[in-house]
Amino acid sequence: MFAAFIFPFLIAVGTMCAISGILAILMVIADATIGNYGTVKIAINEDKTLEVEGGRSLLITLKDEEVFIPSACGGRGSCGLCKLKVMEGGGDILPTELSWLNPTERKQNVRLSCQLKVKNDMRIRVPEELFNVKQFRTRVISLRDLTHDIKEVRLKLLEPDSIHFKAGQYVQVEVPEYELTDEPVYRTYSMSSEPFATDEVELEIRYVPEGICTTFVHKHLKEGDELTINGPYGEFLRSDTTRPMICIAGGSGMAPIKSILMDMNRNHINRKTRYFFGARSKRDLFLLDDMRQLEKELPDFRFIPALSEPEPEDQWNGETGLITEVVDRHIKDASDMEAYLCGSPLMIDACIETLKKNNMPEENIFYDKFA
Repeated sequence: MFAAFIFPFLIAVGTMCAISGILAILMVIADATIGNYGTVKIAINEDKTLEVEGGRSLLITLKDEEVFIPSACGGRGSCGLCKLKVMEGGGDILPTELSWLNPTERKQNVRLSCQLKVKNDMRIRVPEELFNVKQFRTRVISLRDLTHDIKEVRLKLLEPDSIHFKAGQYVQVEVPEYELTDEPVYRTYSMSSEPFATDEVELEIRYVPEGICTTFVHKHLKEGDELTINGPYGEFLRSDTTRPMICIAGGSGMAPIKSILMDMNRNHINRKTRYFFGARSKRDLFLLDDMRQLEKELPDFRFIPALSEPEPEDQWNGETGLITEVVDRHIKDASDMEAYLCGSPLMIDACIETLKKNNMPEENIFYDKFA
C-alpha cells in the first residue's frame, strides 16, 4: 500500500521538476532573443541623441552614458527620486511606478527611470543641472568609527580632483562586485564635509545588516582602496532668509546638518539655530565635541542631544524622550522659523506634524528622507 502511494507521488514530483526546468530554459531563451532589443536611440532634450543597447533600465542605461540621474535606492524602485519626463517610447506606466507618480505627473509623462526598460527609440527630458553631475575616482584616506554602527569615510578625489557642491547635497557611491552582489550597485549618502574642501568628500555611513553598500563599507573597505562616486545631487539646502533655524536629525542624518552648520560658521552666517539630535542611548551619540565647539564659534547656536532609551550606565542628565517630544518642549511658537530635518521617513513625518502643530508653515519645512 505504501508503494502504491509513494510511486505516483514521486512521478508527480519528477514531472513538476521537469516542467520547471523546461520553463527556466524557455525563460533564458526568451531573455536572449525576445529580450534582445538591439540598438535603440534616446533623444535627450531635443539636442542630444544616444545610441545604446536596449534591454536595461533607463536609469542604468543613462548612467553608463555618463548621464547621472539621482536615485537614493540604487534603482530598486523604493525612493521615487529618479523621475524623468518620457515624451515618446516609454509604453504604459508600470504597476511598480504608480505609487510614486501623482495624477499631474502621469499627465505630464513623468516616469520612474529605474523601472522603465529601454525597448524602443525614446524621447526624454533631463533637467539641465544634471549635466553638471560628474563621476569621480577617489581613494579612501581614512576610516573612523563614530559609533558602534556609524563609520566616517573620507575620500580624496583623484580624477577629477575637485568637486563643487553646496552644503546639504549628496553623492552616489558605487560598490563593486563582491559576495553580496554579482554586479556593481550604488547607494546615496549625504556629504558631511564642508564645501570649502573641494578636494575631499566626507561621508557618515550607518551599517545596515545585509545591506549591500553598508556591509561593503563596514566590513571590506580599507584605507588606500579606490571608490567611484558621482554627484553632487540634491536640493536640501539652507535658504537665504534670516529666519531662526530648527535642525532635527538622528543617526547618520547628522551628515548634511553638520555640513550646513560648518558652512554657516565659515561664512559668518549668524542665524539663531537650535539643533535637536535624537539617539537611543549614549553609545549612539557622536561628534559631541565638534558640536560643542560650534556652540562656542557660531553665534546663537545650541546643540540639544536627546536619548529615547538611556541605559542606567549612561548616567544621562540631558534631554530624554522621543525627539518630537523634546522639540515640542522647547519650541512653542514656530510661526517665524524654518526647519531642516534629516532621517528616516517615520521620524521626519512625526517631526513635520509636531512643527505644524506649533504653527510652522509647511513651506518652511525642508527635509531629506532616507529611503
